Amino acid sequence: MSSLRDSAPLLDAYLSYFETKRTPFTIPGHKQRASRLDVGLGVVVDGDTPLYGGLDEIKLTNQTLKKAEALAATLWKADFARFSTGGSTHANQAIVLALGKPGDKVALSRTAHRSILSALVLAGLEPIWLSPEIDSATGVPTGISVTEFEKVINQKPIALLLTEPGYLGTLSDLPALVKSAHAHSIPVIVDAAWGGHFGFSSLTPHHCLQLGADALITSVHKALPGYSASALLLAQGILLNLDRIEQSFETTHTTSPAGAPLASIDGCRALLQTRGDELITQLVTNVENFKAKVQSHFELPVFLSAGDFAPGRFDPAKIVLRANQLGASGVEIEKKLQAQGIRVEMADNDTVVFLATLADSIEEFDHLAHVLTPILKSFQSNPRPTATSLSWSVVPSVAISMRDAYFADTEMVAAKDCIGRISADLIAPYPPGVAVVAPGEVLTAQILGGLAATKAAGVRIAYATDLSLLTYRVTRN
Repeated sequence: MSSLRDSAPLLDAYLSYFETKRTPFTIPGHKQRASRLDVGLGVVVDGDTPLYGGLDEIKLTNQTLKKAEALAATLWKADFARFSTGGSTHANQAIVLALGKPGDKVALSRTAHRSILSALVLAGLEPIWLSPEIDSATGVPTGISVTEFEKVINQKPIALLLTEPGYLGTLSDLPALVKSAHAHSIPVIVDAAWGGHFGFSSLTPHHCLQLGADALITSVHKALPGYSASALLLAQGILLNLDRIEQSFETTHTTSPAGAPLASIDGCRALLQTRGDELITQLVTNVENFKAKVQSHFELPVFLSAGDFAPGRFDPAKIVLRANQLGASGVEIEKKLQAQGIRVEMADNDTVVFLATLADSIEEFDHLAHVLTPILKSFQSNPRPTATSLSWSVVPSVAISMRDAYFADTEMVAAKDCIGRISADLIAPYPPGVAVVAPGEVLTAQILGGLAATKAAGVRIAYATDLSLLTYRVTRN
């Protein structure tokens, strides 16, 4: 049986590097022999090699990266592919910087990750916020409607930026949105950080390029078994300037990319190409069996499922526990799981998100069911009404541009005095890193009270200057 390295040039180059005796007088400074200096340090860095002088010669003589990126472009049927060692954050920043000039507007889902917002500040683009529809039964955002997008077309956005799938696994009606945007020659860029496994099995939704989108960004370390901070940027050249994307990518990427993340992207591409259907089918089957096993102990539905949404609008590999259906606290469930060595992707009062990937076997799912079920039984009481997360429910009030707020003179003001003031910070529960308030937006009683309550419930609040939330950084009047 052939190994992945046979069809993955970067993976083969990484493995070959450590199979060959070398005496490097180049960076990295550890030279794969830091264990001479300290065993622990060596454990961390001695398996590291860079692109330059590692996966390829210093002068990139073999063009190994280009060969691997061309294979990815072919698999996803894209005109352009680049591998990033800076995560979807870097890929998002690169594509946004390539879109237009300062002052141009982009239509943007409010469920966007922080990295998109920071990219808008860097590029000087102005967001036209699009609010997601909320499913009344589950309280979950189900995506951006065509009607919501078409309301803003008269503001002449130069692009439509979407986050698909959302953090809880739901998707917009992408074919309809793409059709509407393209009718006005507006490119559609999709942050698909959590959807790297889409498009390679009949059991999952298509990936967005298959649905006509113009660019796809995905993390290779989330749904796929890639190295941390590895990501993939894919684009079509009809409505996007590929030369400018290349320039923006290089402007924002490190000039010393590590070899292991690059090799892992190539390896994951080869894995999807050779075994994607088999592995994703097994993953979805395992997830469905796990949910059924836990659900059999409870009357009310305790997980989100594809049946809760329109066909093709939910990731069947996503495991989202509805703690409110049990009258339980998701944060307390997380604590009990942690005490037994199980970590979850996210927990708030009403929700617990478990990330399942191709690397999980039946044994891991059985173990999780065995540990989780008695914990849920111990917390079970009267169900609570669905409460939509603060991240999904705030309708922003924009006072000044994010870029102006970012560079404004600021001051710290007590929370009780902040209603009506303009935030200089982006503040978000993390995960998922979706802004409750962005720079330039007005702080309201809903926002201040909601953030305080979210923090009190045990959820981490990120990016605020004062993480205690006793004070807020605001622009000076």
